Amino acid sequence: MFPYSDASVHHRTFPYVNAGLVGISVLVFLYEMALGGGGALTGSGGLKLDLFFLKWGFIAQELTSGQPYEILNTSFGQADIESPVHTVFTIFSSMFIHGGFMHLAGNMMFLWVFGDNIEDRLGHVKYLVFYLVAGVAATLSQWMIDSGSQVPLIGASGAISGVLGAYLIIYPNNKVKALIIFYLITVVEMRAMWLLGAWFVWQLLQGSMSLGLSGTVSVAFFAHIGGFVAGMVLAGAYELVIKEPLIPGRSGVQPWDRWYQAGRGRD
Repeated sequence: MFPYSDASVHHRTFPYVNAGLVGISVLVFLYEMALGGGGALTGSGGLKLDLFFLKWGFIAQELTSGQPYEILNTSFGQADIESPVHTVFTIFSSMFIHGGFMHLAGNMMFLWVFGDNIEDRLGHVKYLVFYLVAGVAATLSQWMIDSGSQVPLIGASGAISGVLGAYLIIYPNNKVKALIIFYLITVVEMRAMWLLGAWFVWQLLQGSMSLGLSGTVSVAFFAHIGGFVAGMVLAGAYELVIKEPLIPGRSGVQPWDRWYQAGRGRD
């Protein structure tokens, strides 16, 4: 499933933060390609790229033991893999690293479609804080499930899952178009509550089946689950603070419309 468009909304400002998050991720991936060449497109760019992942990705075992990894024995001898920053800070750096072009493209598509509306709703600074907090919650959710993992956790999908959770709370009735590839290629349009709800149920199913198989599963499903739940909770709390209903009506008038229409009326 690849969402590529949502219903037209009236944005108060350009989504600078969302665009910046996409831009940083792309720049980091270009650096990965400089390290691993064409192999970086599939996440198999050789030793230099692996060392980059080990240094800047989040490794659960490091946080659990309190001891950072320092040396990796390779066929070429020993290699330094000690992160330049404390393990806690790799939670943040890992959000901007991707293990291949499709990993990057899929995450950035979700972020581009859903993130701009959440930024417009929260404001630039609060959206950045929200994104990072959701990413931390996602990473720690995966850590709690598999605290002994020695595999670097990389990717923005946990933080983006938080964006999806917030979108479900704030814009449940918004229409979203998605490309479905399953034997046949088709385009569907449905309300966000159904599309994102189905996506979340799929993560729950996949996560349940992956329990005990962390060594053979390459997707951090519990990071997706934790991020999504964190996004819902944070968005719900925000709605309560600003005294907006937690369940928007289906009249077609979205929260931003009231502001936009009021502003237009004063012109």
